[in-house]
Amino acid sequence: MTLFFVGLFVFVNGQNISNYWQQHVDYAMDVQMDVENYQYTGTQKLVYTNNSPDEIKRVYYHLYFNAFQPGSEMDIRLQNIEDPDGRMFVDGKSRIAHLQKDEQGYLHVSSLTQDGEELSFEEEGTVLVVDLAKPIPSGGKTTFDMVFSGQVPLQIRRSGRNNKDGVALSMSQWYPKMAEYDFEGWHADPYIAREFHGVWGDFDVKLTIDKDYIVGGTGYLQNPEEIGHGYETSGAKIKKQKGRTLTWHFKAPMVHDFMWAADPEYVHDTLQMENGPMLHFFYKSDPKFVDTWKAVQPMTEKAMAFFNKNIGEYPYEQYSVIQGGDGGMEYAMATLITGGDKPGSVIGTMIHELAHSWFQHVLATNEAKHSWMDEGFTSFISALCSNEIRDSKKENPFEGSYKGYYYLVNSGKEQPQTTHSDRYNSNMPYGIAAYSKGAVFLSQLGYVIGQDKLMETIRKYYEDFKFKHPVPNDIKRTAEKVSGMELDWYLTDWTQTTNTIDYNIKEVIADGDKTKIILERIGLMPMPIDLLVAYSDGTKETFYMPLQMMRGEKENPYPTINRTVLKDWPWTNPTYEFVIDRPLGDVLAILIDPSQLMADINPNNNIYQAQE
Repeated sequence: MTLFFVGLFVFVNGQNISNYWQQHVDYAMDVQMDVENYQYTGTQKLVYTNNSPDEIKRVYYHLYFNAFQPGSEMDIRLQNIEDPDGRMFVDGKSRIAHLQKDEQGYLHVSSLTQDGEELSFEEEGTVLVVDLAKPIPSGGKTTFDMVFSGQVPLQIRRSGRNNKDGVALSMSQWYPKMAEYDFEGWHADPYIAREFHGVWGDFDVKLTIDKDYIVGGTGYLQNPEEIGHGYETSGAKIKKQKGRTLTWHFKAPMVHDFMWAADPEYVHDTLQMENGPMLHFFYKSDPKFVDTWKAVQPMTEKAMAFFNKNIGEYPYEQYSVIQGGDGGMEYAMATLITGGDKPGSVIGTMIHELAHSWFQHVLATNEAKHSWMDEGFTSFISALCSNEIRDSKKENPFEGSYKGYYYLVNSGKEQPQTTHSDRYNSNMPYGIAAYSKGAVFLSQLGYVIGQDKLMETIRKYYEDFKFKHPVPNDIKRTAEKVSGMELDWYLTDWTQTTNTIDYNIKEVIADGDKTKIILERIGLMPMPIDLLVAYSDGTKETFYMPLQMMRGEKENPYPTINRTVLKDWPWTNPTYEFVIDRPLGDVLAILIDPSQLMADINPNNNIYQAQE
């Protein structure tokens, strides 16, 4: 059964779109990087537009690099969680706890003014608390001027220097970043290695670095004929610059983050897509990486084309795949990916991270509160993409997500998906809830409303909420508008509880020359039911029991098989019975949900087989 997926534009938790607002930032930064000691200094001019209905008297900045210091909240969390991230915990020890002074990260602000007036501020770990000289009125603007300095930590998680592939600088979460203020208030979460939330805006960044270093990342390079390094127009003559450094000038319109990476041994390849963006690839010149990174390039083009077709057009003119960081992590207009000796792994990571360009970097959910909308939706569409462009031919490309979800349920450690990402008891339930259960949310929604309606829902969701901060209610309301069904029950049970789905074929009994079938709902979460009946003469038919509180019906998902629509099943009723117009001796087998897209935790009681 084919499931597709599409969508693009507006927002949030039940707010009417006409009342929606979001803040705006314009960054101008000038940064000098010392590649010898991995320290940098910078200035930042930030124009903040208060589109909220509120007067703002205080603001917050994220200082992410302060997490990479012994005793930080990230370090303490790492030491106390029962299943620490293996990338950050070696030989039973926190890698952060054992960083030496020159290996640690820091990000400090030495000066900050508001419209020229000095401000008082306090650094609290990874958050800078700033009391304003004057409130920002609703609809008003103010300008912050800042001087800051930082030190790049040894690469431990996402950011850092000298990663395991030998990449010198992976510069994500590197600058003082204004926290988001929305209809819920401020989101100034401390950094403990999980998720992010950012303010939409425009970035103008000048980076001065050793001239031997090649830089890739967010934004369009404004001075390619001065820089060269593969950015210049074909045949153009590069202007030689005096001194040991070059200043790279990037602009990035309407993004909510800015990342860059740099290394003196980067190979820089480009691929111009037909009717698509320019693709950039940066990878180490080491021969053990080259074959993999050459293979990644045409697959990136195929993946981009798939997502453009099945989600909506990628809105920028450039995308970069960059070797760096750890594992894979998405950023605005680019991703960081490690590895090179295993092409399949790198290509799979690329597909997932590229999909994040839609689900997080255009549809910018608050990952800290709704990580399943980001990671889960990305896992869903990347599974479809991988199945097609890698010709995997999997009957159910989401099988791994369902297995992960069932493992979580059986572990007894599941927490509701509404749990803040930082507040999960351990990493395992967080990861499965975000990635696997999040993907199942969409694939199972297709079971509820029909696959065509799912495609239409996601297409409209993307179109309605691009460049906004959508929340769970938005995907639900979009699906309701497309399908004509009521779906609050689905969003509530699946994301706000740990209720499970478990239906049982309780009895199949002779009723004269007919057959009575009794079904039972064991799990607390109700669902509509598709039931397939196969007969001994080789024929088959399906029976559909809509859930009464859906107030609607999906189209027949098996148009070549006759379907009977039965009366609605009220969720309060633990059992449901009906009669089929065939004797029991004709019934060969009965199966609940032949698509296997309903996440029933006990498949063993979903099938009846006639006794031989």
